[in-house]
Order: sequence, then C-alpha cells, then structure tokens
Amino acid sequence: MNSTANSSLGNTFILKTIKEKSLTVQVLVGILLYVNGLMIFTFLKKETFRDTRYILFAQTLFVDSALMLFADLTLVGSAYELFIHIISCYIFCTVMGLLSICSPVTLVAMCLERYVAICLPLRHASISSPKNTINGLLIIWGVSSVIPLFIFIVSFTYTPPNAMNSYVVCSNDVMLTVKWLAEMRATSQQLLFVIMLCTVGSTYIKIMVAAKSASAENKKSTYKGLRTVILHGLQLILGMMQLITPYIDILTLKVDVMLFINVKFSNFMLFWIFPRCLSPLVYGLRDKKFYNALKYYAFCGIYVCKKHKIKDSKTIRGAVSIAIY
Repeated sequence: MNSTANSSLGNTFILKTIKEKSLTVQVLVGILLYVNGLMIFTFLKKETFRDTRYILFAQTLFVDSALMLFADLTLVGSAYELFIHIISCYIFCTVMGLLSICSPVTLVAMCLERYVAICLPLRHASISSPKNTINGLLIIWGVSSVIPLFIFIVSFTYTPPNAMNSYVVCSNDVMLTVKWLAEMRATSQQLLFVIMLCTVGSTYIKIMVAAKSASAENKKSTYKGLRTVILHGLQLILGMMQLITPYIDILTLKVDVMLFINVKFSNFMLFWIFPRCLSPLVYGLRDKKFYNALKYYAFCGIYVCKKHKIKDSKTIRGAVSIAIY
C-alpha cells in the first residue's frame, strides 16, 4: 500500500517537474521568436536588404523561427500528453524534419556566399544575381525535402489501415516504428552532416588563405568574413548534435528518471534553442547596416522622429544615427 502511494507521489512530482520546465522554456522561446520576428520585419521593410547575403539570412531567421515553434509544440504536447490524429502527426513531423535539415543547409549556403564575396569578388555580382539566388533557394528546399518526404511515404505505407484513425502524442518516434527506416534516417543525416561540415571547413581554409594575402585595407573585412564562417560552423555543429541526443536520453533513462528529464531539457535548450540564437548574433547584431535598421524599428522609429523633430519618418538615415549615437 505504501509502495503504491509512494509511486503515485513520485509520478505526480515527475509530471509537475516536466510541466514546470516546459513552461520555463516558453519564456525563452517567446523572446527569441519576438527578436527573430522583428528582424524579419526589418528585412521586409528595407529594399536595401534584397541581396543574396540578406535573403539567405532572412531565410535562416524564418526557418529557425518555424523550427523553434514546431519543436516547442512537440515539447509541450509530450509534457501535457496532448493527442492528435496520426496523419496530422505525420505531416507535422515531416515539416519539422524538412526545417531541421533546411536550417544547416542554408548555413552552408551562407558560408559559400561569403567565400565568393571574399575570394572571388569580381564574380560575386554575377554569381549572386537575383536569378541564381532564387535557384539557390529552390535547391536548398529541394535537398532538404528528400529525406523527410521519403520517411513520410514509407511510414504511411507501413502504417496498418486500422491505425489510420488513431490518436497519438506526436513525436518523431511515431513515424520511425520500422527499424530499418530509423537507421536509414540516422545514417543519411549523419552523412549529410559530414558533407556540410567538410564544405564549411574547406570554405574556412580558403578564406583564411585569402585573409593572409589580402591588402591592409581588405584585411578587416576578410577577417570579419572569416569570423562569420567560424560562427556558422559552430552553429552547424550545435544544431546537428541533435542527432546524438536520443542516444544520450536512452542512457540517462536507464540510470534515473529525474536525470533523464534534466538531461532531455538541457539537450533541448543547448541543441535546439541555442543554435537558433546565433543567427541574430551573426548578422543581426554584427552587421552594422542591419543593426542600425533593426534598432530603428525596435524603438518604433516614430518615437525617435517625433523626439528629434524629423519630419520625414520614412527616411531612416537621420533617425537611425540619432538613435545609436
């Protein structure tokens, strides 16, 4: 009798802990979504940000924000045991899988854009033309959709007809009941990660060589591009570490339930949320041009214009310089 009561109290405490931690995550996710949303708004408002560099940055913001939202909904659904239709879960997980691949692939494209800008400056304008930018975006989304769509089709095929109307607590595990499919997904994502890491590494080496041979006036911009690639590489590694977190979760679950919960939430913060913070840091804060525009809109522009009696509220230059200096 006592053991049953203790077990019930233990389960209640565990559920309470999970819900409290998931609510804490909502605060951070909300702040990051607001910051990313403000940056996307800034990009859309200014025509000067319509070149390849900023378009890829805007895509990163959009993909990271959507991925954060989807991952957060999965976390909340698991914490509160919310059941949804299995087909809706399949679609949800497929979209989340597409976003989780699209995010690092876009980072690689941004590194390649920096390589072209620094190492091939004379060809940068022709390579980064509007037409090539659109084609590049289509390639990014096409490559990112191959694995998720394949998993969706196979999972749908292997699902028994009597399970089509069932309701589940949605997670990737629902789609990966077939062992070989789960192994194929893990292997293909690991291979893709190695290819992307090698691409970023080679880009870093070539930019570093260019930095050593650059003239004094170009060294500053070259080294800035080099630091950008390093940050993208760190972001890529942290983002793709999510591939090994399920194995860590399994090991900790065998040791202790509370350890499992703490590690799982730590992994979620470190490998799902933190990499999404680096995109605003790399371009939103380090890029002076974008930072000026962002600060203008963050302080609502109109307030700045009224305070300093700037009549043309559509002209950002004067208001931005006042807001910063």
